[in-house]
Amino acid sequence: MTDYVGVIGEALVDVVLSDTATPRVHVGGSPLNVAVGLARLGENVFFAGRYGHDDYGTMVREYLDRNGVTTVLDPDGLPTSVATARLDPTGVAHYEFDLDWSLPDPDETARLVRAVLDRDGRARTLKHLHTGSIATMLEPGASTVMELLTTLEPDVTLSYDPNCRPSIVPDRTTARRRAEESVAFADIVHASDEDLAWLYPDRALEDVIVEWQRIEPAMVVVTRGETSILCATAAGVTEHPVTPVEVADTVGAGDSFTAALLVALKDRGLLGAENRKELRSISPEDTAAVLAYAARAAAITSSRLGADPPTRDELG
Repeated sequence: MTDYVGVIGEALVDVVLSDTATPRVHVGGSPLNVAVGLARLGENVFFAGRYGHDDYGTMVREYLDRNGVTTVLDPDGLPTSVATARLDPTGVAHYEFDLDWSLPDPDETARLVRAVLDRDGRARTLKHLHTGSIATMLEPGASTVMELLTTLEPDVTLSYDPNCRPSIVPDRTTARRRAEESVAFADIVHASDEDLAWLYPDRALEDVIVEWQRIEPAMVVVTRGETSILCATAAGVTEHPVTPVEVADTVGAGDSFTAALLVALKDRGLLGAENRKELRSISPEDTAAVLAYAARAAAITSSRLGADPPTRDELG
């Protein structure tokens, strides 16, 4: 039986602007980037996210098809979401959004997912589901996602990346509450230091990840740009190096990190509900290895323009 990794979240088109280059338009969205990253690393992947029946929506669908990602939803009548990424002189992206996040009701979305897994009369197993960013925070779609997590948690492992967007969900209290609700479902959490600094401006990063890990996850990882990676597991908090790289831009680097982290864990037999016990007791050696793999993926993406995650051959 074929194992699948699912991703649910936003698809959009990034318009990248800078003072030193011609504007670029490419497909993006944090969850979509994770889905493509997983597929390039050899996973069977489906993606559940909306896009419009317009030129940008055609770009989204063709990009997913080209990368071997199975789409769950057909295009709808709303415009495809757009993110404008403005690069500062160091290549760091700052975003503005024009988007809609809506999904069919939870029962219909679950039916469409089952149809993908059962298409052509072949049974496929959903091993793991990833979500994050606006998918769990912006209504009306967020409520559907949270209900799906409730339904699926007994059968799959779950991962979550808050990827906070204050310009979309500006209420810090609401965002923090929903982030903590999502963490309570998750087995694996990856956040950036910027996410946690915005959600908890008066708390140390290490205190936050320890508290989050105690809620539910086996592993809570926070990436800190070019500084280092912190990780909280049942064994405690550890610090790990990043992979040095000459940065072209940081678009999609965190999403490549997430995808590679999940693949490295899956390679070790640590994804899937039946493997939760083993994931919760992950060894320090395996923790270091999976984080090193993920850091290399993020570095490769940062060395290239746009969200361009590596293949398995590139990572070695």
